[in-house]
Amino acid sequence: MAETREHRLVGVPAVAALADLGFASVASGVIARRRPVLGLLERTGADSRAIERVRQLRREFGAGPVELVVPGRRIVVVLDPHDVGRVLADAPTPFSPANREKRAALRQFQPHGVLLSEGPIRDQRRAVNEAALDSAEPLHRLAGPFAEAIAEEARELILSALHRGHLDARQFTTRWWRLVRRIVLGERGRDDTVLTDELSRLRSAGNWSFLAPAHRRQRDQFTNRLYRHVESASPDSLAGALAAVPAGGATDPVGQIPHWLFAFDAAGIALSRALAVLSTHPEHQARALADAVDPERVDLRGYLRACVLESVRLWPTTPMLLRDITADTEWRDGDERFTIAAGAALMIAVPAFHRDAELLPFADQFVPEIWLDGRAEQYPQLVPFSAGPADCPGRNLVLFVTSTLLAHLLTSADFRLRSTPRPNPDAPLPVTLNNFGLDFTVEPCMTQAG
Repeated sequence: MAETREHRLVGVPAVAALADLGFASVASGVIARRRPVLGLLERTGADSRAIERVRQLRREFGAGPVELVVPGRRIVVVLDPHDVGRVLADAPTPFSPANREKRAALRQFQPHGVLLSEGPIRDQRRAVNEAALDSAEPLHRLAGPFAEAIAEEARELILSALHRGHLDARQFTTRWWRLVRRIVLGERGRDDTVLTDELSRLRSAGNWSFLAPAHRRQRDQFTNRLYRHVESASPDSLAGALAAVPAGGATDPVGQIPHWLFAFDAAGIALSRALAVLSTHPEHQARALADAVDPERVDLRGYLRACVLESVRLWPTTPMLLRDITADTEWRDGDERFTIAAGAALMIAVPAFHRDAELLPFADQFVPEIWLDGRAEQYPQLVPFSAGPADCPGRNLVLFVTSTLLAHLLTSADFRLRSTPRPNPDAPLPVTLNNFGLDFTVEPCMTQAG
């Protein structure tokens, strides 16, 4: 009888593997992006380390997950695409999203967020999020007012960019946050930069996970400011929608809002990268423009939404999915079965599944069509918004906001990427793309100029 292969690395080899898998995510900032670092990671193609390490582990151990035993922790690394789907489908038991390291990081600004919650209170908080965000609906019930806000903010962004002749990441981020605060908190919250600056500082502390002390005073200041906005929130805002959801005090509905703001940050990053690719891919840009005709309309912009999804597929805004294994679990590697004991962390290195040319024929290409023709569904490892019971409840809302703003940008001005690297339709796209380095030349549309 053949010996059962041990799916485990211990000591220095385990630490080396973990460093390759997590280096880019940790260095760039797991919770808040570190701008100075991202340029270096882009130049070195840092995410390729995780892709190559997962390939190496797969060659050495087969398809089943491998357990890395490092000081103080066991970390299970998923290697097989089908196991990605299994892990995400089996949340919160036995694969709990309330991972120990994640809790330590997110406690800085959302101690009562659904991602940190377990048991019955998690179900209650998840239900509140889904009700306020209209998770089950393709369009949020406030899509009309949101579309008006997007149109107004887009006009100001475009006028400013045309006046300057360009749009860089700093300008885009400033305008994006005005829109986000307006959608989440209402008109009165639009210009409260202090609120989001406070959140940014708390998120930066969260980058250090266990190493950072709890910044309770700063968190209390942020929370008090947030509550003042919610108390006077317009019914045409997400905070207003939240106020209409019945919820007990222990659920802490307002305590869910920090994560919405956190998630919209990632949405802006995805949007700017999608614009960068479209500005350098004429064929895709032409199809996106066809979908963007009449940007004032409120509906599902299929191709533009697919462009945003493809941006997140190529450059995941959550490059590492973490779970805690709460019960002994059985795994398979071909005909071999083995058990991993409860108590370990579990890691899914997302770029290793989204950008591995050995797994995906379109790994390094911009192919929005896969989200429209059913191809993406054939690959369970493609999880731009996670998947399963713990998927992003704001997925449809985020795609609506980003695709609608993208429609306004494409139809109102001509954006040409002038920063480097320039995504090339005839070459593999860069594995790492620094959104903070993006800079566009902005000119009036040719049709308007004529």
